[in-house]
Amino acid sequence: MDLIDTHCHLDLDAFDSDREAVIQRCREQGVNRIVIPAVDTEHWDKLLQLCRTQAGLYPALGLHPIYLDHHRSEHVTQLGERVATERPIAIGEIGLDFYIDDTDRERQQALFEAQLGVARDANLPVLLHVRKAHDQILTTLRRIRVRGGIAHAFNGSVQQAQQYLDLGFKLGFGGMLTYERSNKLRRLARELPLQGIVLETDAPDMTPVAHRGERNSPEYLPECLAALAEVRGETPDYLAAQTTRNATEVLGLA
Repeated sequence: MDLIDTHCHLDLDAFDSDREAVIQRCREQGVNRIVIPAVDTEHWDKLLQLCRTQAGLYPALGLHPIYLDHHRSEHVTQLGERVATERPIAIGEIGLDFYIDDTDRERQQALFEAQLGVARDANLPVLLHVRKAHDQILTTLRRIRVRGGIAHAFNGSVQQAQQYLDLGFKLGFGGMLTYERSNKLRRLARELPLQGIVLETDAPDMTPVAHRGERNSPEYLPECLAALAEVRGETPDYLAAQTTRNATEVLGLA
């Protein structure tokens, strides 16, 4: 089985004590490739170095909307410069988060649009963070066209999902799919076209039900696959092959 974790923060401090062991266990589970999105400039060098030294790890560079207070206008310029020299697999994690109280929505929007411009100029896909902002994101993507990407941890409507698919995006599903009470999410995973679905863990967050209360890990991606197989009534092998094909297609992986 060959699986791709399309969204995992393996560079974060939570993995400093056992990162190499986690990567080895991933390979034993068939999780052979992992996409690691950045959240701010502070972590770019560590993330890039990790991906250089470990086979099967792929960097994405971006400025996460949750850390808006950490970002400066010159960071977008630096993003463009690093993209030109490092050639990451995607721009991310970027987007809009209107779930946060008292956030500066206009500044979030400006930062998002600037990073979409970097992605468009570099012809790279984007990894989207979206909370309470699907309509705003979709409106922006129709205006600033990029080479598709992935809507990470998708939890919108079927109608919104189709709009993402029409724009060349895939939809990420992970640990929350393992919870039986996630009725809306499980229904989405069952009803959406398989060609639009990719797997992710978002580790160290969004832990599957069997590991509730623990640090999430990319080695748990097969549990997300098993949940997808359960809700769709299809075999894990078939779904592994198709979701991996989807991920390689949208991310331009060999």
